[in-house]
Amino acid sequence: MRMLQYGSRGFDSQLAAFCRAAAPSPALQATVATILADVRERGDAAIVDQAARIDGAALTPRQFRVKPAELARAAGALSRRDRAAILTARANVRDFNRRTLPRGWTGHNREGARVGEKFDPIGRIGINIPGGQVPLVSTVVMTVTLAQIAGVPEIAVFTPCSREGRVADGLLATLSLCGVSEVYRIGGVYGVGAMAYGTRTIRAVDKIFGPSNAYVCEAMRQVFGVAGVAGLPGPSELMVIADDTAHPDYAAADLLAQAEHGSGKEKVYLVTTTSRVRAKILAALEAQLRELARAEPVRRVLAGGFLAVGVKTLAEAATVANYVAPEHLELLVSPGAVAGLTRDITTAGAIMIGNDTPTALGDFTAGPSHVLPTGRSGRFFSGLRVADFMRRTSLVRYDRASLRRATPVVAAFAALEQLGAHGRSVEIRVE
Repeated sequence: MRMLQYGSRGFDSQLAAFCRAAAPSPALQATVATILADVRERGDAAIVDQAARIDGAALTPRQFRVKPAELARAAGALSRRDRAAILTARANVRDFNRRTLPRGWTGHNREGARVGEKFDPIGRIGINIPGGQVPLVSTVVMTVTLAQIAGVPEIAVFTPCSREGRVADGLLATLSLCGVSEVYRIGGVYGVGAMAYGTRTIRAVDKIFGPSNAYVCEAMRQVFGVAGVAGLPGPSELMVIADDTAHPDYAAADLLAQAEHGSGKEKVYLVTTTSRVRAKILAALEAQLRELARAEPVRRVLAGGFLAVGVKTLAEAATVANYVAPEHLELLVSPGAVAGLTRDITTAGAIMIGNDTPTALGDFTAGPSHVLPTGRSGRFFSGLRVADFMRRTSLVRYDRASLRRATPVVAAFAALEQLGAHGRSVEIRVE
């Protein structure tokens, strides 16, 4: 674990070095490019070979797609408790994100022309859902629900399978409850290739969504332009800002929760206003860590990805948070300090307020999508929203009167930019 004091010599450079994500190695980039090229050139045959080589799964093209009966069977086997949890989370996500649905509008500009915008759903999307030992069931709810609110007509989900060709029952059940019928038991880099380029069996998509590991993130980066990509989310992050009103046990539990995600590259930040509260939280963290079933991978994250920062004021804490732009931010501070911090911190993916709001609520059920920017991309990206599943078209309609009023403006710009044909295209209509 590293510790820094705000304002100390070298603080800025040390914080920057800790936050800096390792660039993909040339070997990783080359591996991804090779797999993508194989899928682009050989289609289904490449998917068969890559699934066998990477996941040990012997698939034929006819087995790529999960049959409707498999989805229905998984949904039928779901316990009453799990079904209720999934449906409750889905309802919260749906209710929250309906409020963000973009609406078209029309009006008049200064020349009297009618202008406006319209929004249309993207025609076909692909969603990458990580599987393996930790199938991200909640990510189905946090992506599919938004796409459905947007009205996306075709939603295809891609997730890796086991050596036996199986996809986790909980994942299939959630897909069924969410109304998804097009599911492929392929994932990873070759799944991204299938989404971007298409094969004889799988139609290409227009835009790719979903969390990723280093290889899938690089694959999304390389196919961008062939298909759209909704950001490049990486390993999970959490920052906890704590003053003397924080419950040490709560803060420790939340730090451990984010460290257990499994990639080994997660980052957790603890920002405290006093050394006393920091010591209490660290003691609680060590005590709770001894009770975790998956303690060893969590210890590895804490060893390389945990930074404690001491600050004197919450204003300094806000400055640190705005630089880090954490995926998740918890404010375990006095109620009177909340308004100022939520106003001053402008780069966090999601802000959890108060001692009774652990990040796990946002991960599973609160309402906003848990697909959030990581790796300081919160400086220019927001969390996933309904608008990401739509595209905007501007609308412009002039009549004779408004066209005449616009003519001098067009003539001036055409002269400035030496684009005479532009000017003539307006003049010919008013002569």
